[in-house]
Amino acid sequence: MSRTSSTPPAALTAVVGPVESRLRSLLDTEIAEWTAIDADLELPLQSLRDFVLGGGKRLRPAFCNWAFIGAGGEPWAGTVIDTGAALELLHAFALIHDDIMDGSETRRGARTVHTQFSDTHVVGDWNGESRRFGEGVAILIGDLAEVFADRLMITTPPAAFGAWSQLKIEVNIGQYLDVLGAARGGTDLETSRRIAHYKSGKYTIERPLHVGVALVDRLEEFREQLSAYGAPLGEAFQLRDDILGAFGDEDRTGKPVGDDLREGKPTPLLAVARANATVEQGKLLERVGDLALTEEEIRALQHVVIDTGARDQIEHTISELTATSIDALDGLAGLGFEPVAIEALADLARYVSDRDL
Repeated sequence: MSRTSSTPPAALTAVVGPVESRLRSLLDTEIAEWTAIDADLELPLQSLRDFVLGGGKRLRPAFCNWAFIGAGGEPWAGTVIDTGAALELLHAFALIHDDIMDGSETRRGARTVHTQFSDTHVVGDWNGESRRFGEGVAILIGDLAEVFADRLMITTPPAAFGAWSQLKIEVNIGQYLDVLGAARGGTDLETSRRIAHYKSGKYTIERPLHVGVALVDRLEEFREQLSAYGAPLGEAFQLRDDILGAFGDEDRTGKPVGDDLREGKPTPLLAVARANATVEQGKLLERVGDLALTEEEIRALQHVVIDTGARDQIEHTISELTATSIDALDGLAGLGFEPVAIEALADLARYVSDRDL
């Protein structure tokens, strides 16, 4: 029976339960410890728990897990489950901060963390500015997620912690380039691909793979071939995200339709549209980045992206990158990578490049 693009493969779903169980245990322990000191600490910690356990595909733990197993790691070993939990906590840190930077009001169909605490400030009729309070608390909650993640990683082998540290640097570098690109507007294709590479691609796929094999001290054996698989797939993943950000169904993505168009995200999709646009289409594209865009204007911009051939071009690029990624798995087989892990990575590649949420 074939699965739809929205149905996760077993290679992904098998990882979800153990990782979420570890996250639940860790966060429940932290909530109990800190609320015993001060009851006011329950709200921010519970907010983090709700955010981490309230959604997410768990892709990063899955890539890490199958790299670990492929390199000979014992299935469901505590170290790879802890690392998967750390990756999810780091992802929470990145998303919570990203929502502040973008001024987003919804994430996964719910109010973003900073808007929740801004609302709390308003309801409480507290001193100061509600927006600043909400954003300040959300920054601290994101920081806590990163600290909890580091604590899970601190006892891993040096090579694993080194790959983990590099992952964190790269996601911050990519985020800065993303913020800068949105502010400047009109980012070219080369720059927008570089942003996608560092902000999302490497940190979602390539580095979690590296961390996984490094947990069994085999990073140098598999680094090059895992990058040959992970780097193109990471780009395909982000390009699919860009299409969903411009065209995705709000009921599935949990974010307003066309949100990336309002935020002016410097995506390859828009770079291609701008490069191919007529003068009239170019004038419409100048509206990208205007938070006041109406639904009608969003639809008009979507038509421009389609009519310029940008969507078809990006879809073609996604297909090519995914095929390149899957072909690279043959090289892993030649290095003695476990066949069950190779099959899992192939399934994950097809899912992340063809998903609809």
